[in-house]
Amino acid sequence: MTPDLMRAIDYWVGIPLVFLFTLVSRVQRVIGLATSPAGRPRNILFIQLAEMGTMVVAYPALRKARELHPDATLHFLCFSQIRSSVEMLAIIPSENIITVDSHSGLSLARDTLRFLWRARRRRIDTVLNMEAFVRYSSLLSYLSGACRRVGFHRFNQEGAYAGDLLTHRVLHNGHTHAAHGSLDIGHALAAPADQVTRVKRPRAMDCLEVPKILTDASAADGIWRKLRAIHAEIGPTRKLVVLNPNASDKFPMRRWPLESFAELARRLLEDPEVFVLITGVASEKVDAQSICAQLGSPRALDLTGQTTMTELLHLFDLAHVLVTNDSGPAHFAALTRIHEVVLFGPEIPDRYRPLSTTADVIHTGYSCSPCIGPLNQRRSPCNDNLCLKSIDIGAIAVLVRSRLEAVRSSAPLAGARSSEGDAGALQHSELRK
Repeated sequence: MTPDLMRAIDYWVGIPLVFLFTLVSRVQRVIGLATSPAGRPRNILFIQLAEMGTMVVAYPALRKARELHPDATLHFLCFSQIRSSVEMLAIIPSENIITVDSHSGLSLARDTLRFLWRARRRRIDTVLNMEAFVRYSSLLSYLSGACRRVGFHRFNQEGAYAGDLLTHRVLHNGHTHAAHGSLDIGHALAAPADQVTRVKRPRAMDCLEVPKILTDASAADGIWRKLRAIHAEIGPTRKLVVLNPNASDKFPMRRWPLESFAELARRLLEDPEVFVLITGVASEKVDAQSICAQLGSPRALDLTGQTTMTELLHLFDLAHVLVTNDSGPAHFAALTRIHEVVLFGPEIPDRYRPLSTTADVIHTGYSCSPCIGPLNQRRSPCNDNLCLKSIDIGAIAVLVRSRLEAVRSSAPLAGARSSEGDAGALQHSELRK
């Protein structure tokens, strides 16, 4: 199903259903049929349905839940197409990942009904719903049969109705990083029951570190073989720049123009030591081929559709700089040693910057940004993303070259770099054309 169709279903079908089940829930509480939320969690289900990059953002919350409830078994519910993102975090056992196929209305309905049976078979007693104001996830949380249901509640925020099906209501704070909000969900179970809003704690205590992958010799050899099959002269002594020019069909307004990526690549390729690697899924090959055709250089490699999720992470770990839109790969890259340059426009880095110690976040500070977020189901009215188009290609080229040189001077290239560093952010005036 298309993103717009899913949003429409969530609105037109979801609102009446969450309203109906809210009434049912209130009647249950009045007549004493509601299960008490008291007691210790034994089987905790996290719900994070879509957007692959949010899995990395949610990692600190998963880690905290395991720390706070060491005796509980953790489960995860997501759409089938992002299962690999959950698996790569290696914190939820593969057999405890439940998926819903959202490719069609029939598969969505089938797997929703199947989930109700699976939740009861696994004896899910606690749900941590990390989706913000998504009616479908609210319904799944309630229908799971869990006696403890934690999630974001709108309180006095108009227009974000997702029913009142929670036992532990958490305030959604749109002014802080999403990882802090996920941690609030994790802390809610231990918060005082009479406290409104449920979670009140200093953000300074939060640990937002994410694990780093290990690219061993075998994994590195596999990546180099794949690259040398395209260009025999590529190797560890070259400068590798990865470009991710896409941002999924859900959020086309988050894309820096392909022409800008192509021009950036052209300027970087003026250095004969630079190789440009263009990544993406198979459906994005047309865009990658367009960039390669404009460049006409054998040192521009189209890797779209040629890497698994694990191989992509190892590629990032061996390369030196990633230039990417605000999208999933920006967050995956935080699990590696690569230096990131992340281009923000319709969303703001204060909310979604990658959890990386080596990243430059680029945001031109347009007055209309952010124009997407949980309160509008990330559906922007924008018809011309000037916030991204105005990013100066020359400034990005200079930045990338400086990061390449910093890597070269600090350690040998491709595999022996330090994973430590300071996250950076250029000032608005430096980035605008």
